[in-house]
Amino acid sequence: MSFATRRTSALLRFVVPAFLIILVLYYWTSPSPAIYSVTSPNVDKARQTAPQAPSSPKKEDIPPAPPVAPPVPSAIPPVATHAASATGTHPIDIRIRAAEEEFEEKLSRESKSLEEAAAAYRKRRGRHPPPGFKEWYDFATENKAVMVEDFWDQIYHDLEPFWAKEPSRTRKDAWEFEMRIHIRDHNATTTSTWFWTKIWISLIKEIEHLLPDMDIPLNAMDEPRVIVPWEDMDGFMTEAHKTRAMKEPADVVSTWSKLLPADQDPEESVAKSTRSWDRNKHFWEIVRRGCAPDSPARQAEIMTDFTKTPMIQNSLAAPHMENGYVKNYTLSTEFCHQPDLQGLNGIFVEPITVAATDDLFPLFGGSKLAVNNEILLPAPMYWNEEERFVGKQTDQPSWSEKNDGAVWRGVATGGKNRENNWKAFQRHRFVAMNNGTKLTRAEEWAELPNNFALPPSNYQLGAQEEGKLGEWVGSWADVAFVDLMCETKQTPAILCNYTNLYYSVKDGMKLDKQFHWKYMPDIDGNSFSGRYLGFLRSTSLPIKATLWREWHDSRLVAWKHFVPMDNRFTEWYGIMEYFLGYKDRKGHDEEAEKIALAGRDWAQRVLRKEDMKIYVLRLLLEYARVSDDRRERMGWVEDLVGAAVEDPDA
Repeated sequence: MSFATRRTSALLRFVVPAFLIILVLYYWTSPSPAIYSVTSPNVDKARQTAPQAPSSPKKEDIPPAPPVAPPVPSAIPPVATHAASATGTHPIDIRIRAAEEEFEEKLSRESKSLEEAAAAYRKRRGRHPPPGFKEWYDFATENKAVMVEDFWDQIYHDLEPFWAKEPSRTRKDAWEFEMRIHIRDHNATTTSTWFWTKIWISLIKEIEHLLPDMDIPLNAMDEPRVIVPWEDMDGFMTEAHKTRAMKEPADVVSTWSKLLPADQDPEESVAKSTRSWDRNKHFWEIVRRGCAPDSPARQAEIMTDFTKTPMIQNSLAAPHMENGYVKNYTLSTEFCHQPDLQGLNGIFVEPITVAATDDLFPLFGGSKLAVNNEILLPAPMYWNEEERFVGKQTDQPSWSEKNDGAVWRGVATGGKNRENNWKAFQRHRFVAMNNGTKLTRAEEWAELPNNFALPPSNYQLGAQEEGKLGEWVGSWADVAFVDLMCETKQTPAILCNYTNLYYSVKDGMKLDKQFHWKYMPDIDGNSFSGRYLGFLRSTSLPIKATLWREWHDSRLVAWKHFVPMDNRFTEWYGIMEYFLGYKDRKGHDEEAEKIALAGRDWAQRVLRKEDMKIYVLRLLLEYARVSDDRRERMGWVEDLVGAAVEDPDA
């Protein structure tokens, strides 16, 4: 950006820039700001009070007047560089190789027979398989399932604490919930007319002939609702572990109990639930109770002012990052070690709806945060395969025919965005980060970012070093909102009086058109992104940042089937430079294509509708057992008849 020449003294022309540069150097060489504070008298001290600015401004980019506040650099992990080393090895190369090894090791544990599958179950779960296991195995193999025991880990994560609850309490809680599916005599029914219920029951109808009697309560909301305090959950898990044992085959029961008709209370002797629902719109105050008492999330100050530029604390990502990129994807989706995310994600600021309880009861849903205690089913839009979520999977262009850039279209969701909180919303931040004009003005110090930070110099981005980050990003990013989702009624409805100044709206783009781009970032909305399965099934490369858990997580390997990204999006530009290259820096187009096609091929093997049925069948068999009074004696042991059973904890 150019500035008009002023007739000032030579001394003044040099003193002002020199003074500003000294201030910048002072802040760069000062110790990093504290990660979080528990003694600060007000939350503003835990937040940034000045907008974040370029990490390495050039002298000529600094206007001589008026002076601006010195930048507050983003805290970064103590590593030498996030770019290629002197040997030419990029940190992403290391991650891709590690992912290949992880995936091959996982596949090496595939079971090839019923006996192998049962043995793998006992080794991993510490119990006999549930009754109906053989029928489940036959159903799975008939549908060409990949039989790796790890693939069902989410089921046991979700159901384990219910081994500490009285089965009669679980049955009562399930039956009396307002939205539910009943199964009696292998027939699934419901009185609910909610569209998600209709989709889920259509799935269960496909397997009802293999299911015992049960009641299945369903969450009708986007947002999860069960958040048991960490202290209580720790007690449940301790008690549940004590029930792990394997009875001698002769003592095992393999039949199911029958329930009363669906319109009759199955447990009249059990009192009705008295659970309460917390409707506090500041969801962070609710969800952090699911974190350990000594965790940063429980210890940090609670933010209440979201009008300022958010603090991007990259140092808090250190536990799940290595050299600037995600190393542990599962850990990256947890927030208990990342208290700054309370000001970087709309779900924590103000969700669309809130109705949360600390009472552990069986509630089934399509997604949840790491601390939630729902039982996961495949999301309705995955089973229903709506085109707006999965797109057309035929006639996609070949990789070489795709646009060499990234595309994203979406609504400004993430929660209830308002004039005093939108800067804390993840989609608003990501769209702004891909606005070349905003990036250029930030580089030139003409305008400081409202809701994001320029990347730390550790990434050694070629375009940033030349002061051309905005120009470079503008050459390959097609990222925009299609609706600003304003708090108040607008004309036209897609605009918003308090964000119009910062965002322009583009026309929507169907997924099959988006598949003409190579790179597809996937950003959370009100909850999980319903387009993820469509992205995985496509021949484009998903770049995934999320806080949400889904049924299929243990089937996918980050850097093998998709590219993971931290929820601050700090490494976004580094990821894109790795794949696209910059001038004399060679890109890695072949690696991008390899991951994209590996993800597509793997999704066609383990994320089919058949796989959803196989997953839900196993889930519901386990749920029926944990809800049965005879559960500790129940199991499938046909492969062990006449043989002694070794207790793994003995």
